[in-house]
Formats: sequence, C-alpha cells, structure tokens
Amino acid sequence: MAEALIWILLVGLLAGLGDAEAQQTTLQPLVGRVFVHTLDRETVLRRPEHVDVPPTTPVTYHAHLQGHPDLPRWLRYTQRSPHQPGFLYGAPTPEDRGRQVIEVTAYNRDSFDTTRQTLVLLIGDPEGPLLPYQAEFLVCSHDVEEVLPSTPASRFLTALGGLWELGELQLLNITSALDRGGRVPLPIEGRKEGVYIKVGSASPFSTCLKMVASPDSHARCAQGQPPLLSCYDTLAPHFRVDWCNVSLVDKSVPEPADEVPTPGDGILEHDPFFCPPTEATARDFLTDALVTLLVPLLVALLLTLGLAYVMCCRREGRLKRDLATSDIQMVHHCTIRGNTEELRQMASSREVPRPLSTLPMFNVRTGERLPPQVDSAQVPLILDQH
Repeated sequence: MAEALIWILLVGLLAGLGDAEAQQTTLQPLVGRVFVHTLDRETVLRRPEHVDVPPTTPVTYHAHLQGHPDLPRWLRYTQRSPHQPGFLYGAPTPEDRGRQVIEVTAYNRDSFDTTRQTLVLLIGDPEGPLLPYQAEFLVCSHDVEEVLPSTPASRFLTALGGLWELGELQLLNITSALDRGGRVPLPIEGRKEGVYIKVGSASPFSTCLKMVASPDSHARCAQGQPPLLSCYDTLAPHFRVDWCNVSLVDKSVPEPADEVPTPGDGILEHDPFFCPPTEATARDFLTDALVTLLVPLLVALLLTLGLAYVMCCRREGRLKRDLATSDIQMVHHCTIRGNTEELRQMASSREVPRPLSTLPMFNVRTGERLPPQVDSAQVPLILDQH
C-alpha cells in the first residue's frame, strides 16, 4: 500500500513538472536603445484553446536573471497593480553585450496557479548612424508605465519633432523619477511620479533647445522665473515637461583621453626640505621599562598602607565609646539588658506555678476551684445570682 502511494505521488510530481515547463521567447535588445517588453496575462497564462483569460484576473510577476536572485543592472521591472500588465524595460550598455536569460514567473492570484516564461535576450549593436546628440526631458504628467507602451512613446517623439526639426529621433532610455531621487507624490488626483525620457538624434540641437539649456535659462529657474523658451511648446498639453530640468549632451566631439601615468623607478626625487636620518642611534629602554612598572606598583602600595592604617589603627575602642555616652543612656541600656537576662533565666527553669487563670473551673471573683465531681452545667456563671 505504501509503495503504491509513493508511486502515485511520483507520477503526480512528474506530471506537474511537465505542465510547468517554461515558455521560451527570444528578444533582441540593442545597445544604447530603450528596450520594453510587456508582460500581459494573455501571453503568459496558458489556457486551453478558444478559452480567453478574464480581464479581471489578478496576475503578478517575478523576474530575475537565470542563476541570480535579481535582474541585471540595466533592466528594471514595474507593475502598478495585479490587474494591469507588467513591464521589463531598460537600456543595455556595451558591457552587457551577449546572451542573457531572464526567468519570469506569473502568479494567478485567484487560482494560485503559476506559469514560467523564459526570455532569451540577445543583446547586440544597433545599425545605422550614431546618435551623438542626446537630450533628456522630465515629463511630470505621466508615470513610467504610462510611457512604456509604444503608442505614448511614438506620440512623444512626434510632438518633440516640432522643437527638434532636423533628423530622426529615437528613444534611448526611459527612467522613473523615483529611481532618480524623486519623491512619491501625494495621493491627489492628477499628481504623477514623473518620468525621464532620453532622446537621441544624429542632427544637432535646435536653437530652441540650446536656449532652454543655456546658463541664463537655469539662472532664471533658480530665481523661480520661467525658463527661456523661444519656440512654441509642441509637447503641451499631452505632455507637461519641466523645462528647467532639460539636459543636453553632445558626444560629437570626442573627449580627450586621460593621461596614463608612467610608472617610475620607485625612488623619490631629492627634496631639500626633507632630510631623513640615515642612521638610528642606540638607545637603552631599561630605565623606561622600570619606570613604567615600578611607579604604578609604588602608588598601589602606598594606597594599601594608607587604607590599612585607617581601618586597623584608627579604631575608637569600647572605653572611648562608654565615656562619650551619657549616664542616663547607659543606665537605661543596662536595665533593659538585665531584665532580658532575667526573663531568659525564668524561661529556662520553668519552675514557677501555673497561673490560676489557666486552671479548670477557676472562679475569677472568689478564686475558688470547684471539685471535678460537680456537674458543671449546674454551676452558675455568676455566683451572686443565687
């Protein structure tokens, strides 16, 4: 019976492992370009054919790099609530080239079913011209998950084209303002966390963008005045951009390489102000050792002798105590002591007669004791009543 039960458990476990086989999806992120992958319940949860996933099914996700407890440093995960899709987004760096495997586990909060999905990321270099001109904008009217879908992102690029007319614009990175040190907004309608959107182009910046990012514009922002915006804000009203937080980066001019320090021979140059001694003179440390040991011992010995003299040689004695005590107090003390000794002697002898009050049938008024033959029920309590 036990062997049959174990066999049934093993078969069920193997069947469960077979059902939990992870789905595999291959993606190709590009270095320096934003990567967004949507985790929705329709593609992650496996249902039988012709069975749709109810839109009210709450689903949460957990993603991590294969063999590691967390995601790689360039990849982030966000999900506003279990009833909304999750997003994996980020921009890989040149150090992240190669193959990375992301394991995603979906949890159905209604049925407690779990489904695994494997994302194989083949990170490569982008094709086409370089994008040396990069601008970053802080959009205060949106949260990060509201910009990650393709429709809002393309709408932002189209609206930005009115300020940056030349060239084709591409998204380079999207970052939540909370990840950049922003504060969590109050739970008031219309308040958003904010999102940083980084855009790149092969064409130089427009005059309008250069004026917005100029030092004069930043000085006006520091004084609480509106920035210098010489052109029409084509991003409004769909995107509310904080023009005081616009940063422009020009990578068309290569930065000078840092000078590599040349290793020397390890010998310092001659310095006339520093003349180290060439020889050390011999020194006897016996005197220092004796002083260090004997002085504390001598002090401890003197303290011990002083304490012994105060405790043993300065006692007052009984004679001085008796002379300093008054005669009345001494007489009182001696009387109490004598009475105490007498009571102790009487208690030790026990030869005194018993008190009359302890004898049977004792009459308190007359002192008479009735014979035991008399019926005690006929004896009045008070003899004067006869």
